[in-house]
Amino acid sequence: MAVIKADPFDFPFDPATLGLVVIDMQRDFCEPGGFGETLGNDVSLLRQIIPTTARLIAGFRAVGLPVIHTRECHRPDLSDLPPAKRDRGSPSLRIGDPGPMGRILIAGEDGADIIPELYPIDGETVIDKPGKGAFYGTGFGDVLKENGLKQLIFAGVTTEVCVQTTMREANDRGYECLLATDATESYFPVFKQAAIAMITAQGGIVGWAAPTDAVLEGLHA
Repeated sequence: MAVIKADPFDFPFDPATLGLVVIDMQRDFCEPGGFGETLGNDVSLLRQIIPTTARLIAGFRAVGLPVIHTRECHRPDLSDLPPAKRDRGSPSLRIGDPGPMGRILIAGEDGADIIPELYPIDGETVIDKPGKGAFYGTGFGDVLKENGLKQLIFAGVTTEVCVQTTMREANDRGYECLLATDATESYFPVFKQAAIAMITAQGGIVGWAAPTDAVLEGLHA
C-alpha cells in the first residue's frame, strides 16, 4: 500500500484500484460567455485551477492510472431535463436555450464539451451525466467496476455541487474518496471551503482532502 498525506489523516491506497475523476471542466462553466458567466459568476475563479488540474491529470497518465472525465449535459430533446432543474438559474438563459457556444449544456454542443487545456486523450472515458452526481442516469458505476477501481481522487467543478454530490454518491457505494483541494473550485470561495470541511469532518465522513502535490508525491513514491 502507498500513502497520500491528507486531512483528516493519511490516505492509504493500492495503485491497482486507484483512479482520477475530473468533474465537469466544461467550456460552459469555465470560459467567458458560457452558462456560468451568464448566471453572473466570475469564471476566472474556476480557470485558476486549470494548470493544477492539468498537472494532476498528467501525473495519473504518467503512471498508467485511469482518468475519467464527466460532462453535465442533456439530450437535444430535453427528455432527461426535469422542469425542477430547467427552471432554476437565470430566467433569460436556461439549459437548452441558444448561447454563445451553442445550446446551453446540450450534448454535442461546443459549450458542453471539456475545455481544450484538459481534453481527454484516446482511451479515457467520458461520462455524460444529466444530473449533479455522476452515478445518476449513467454507466459511471459500471465503468468503475470494469476498471477495478475502489479508491477515487476527485478534481473539477464546482466543489460544493457536482464534485461533492458525486463524492457522496461514491461514498455511499463503498468507494474511498479523496478531493484534490487545489484542483477543484467554486464560483463562491466560501462554499468551497465549507464543502471541504463537510467532506473531512467527523473523521472523514465523506472522504479525505489533500493538495495536488501530496497526491503526486504519493503516486510517485
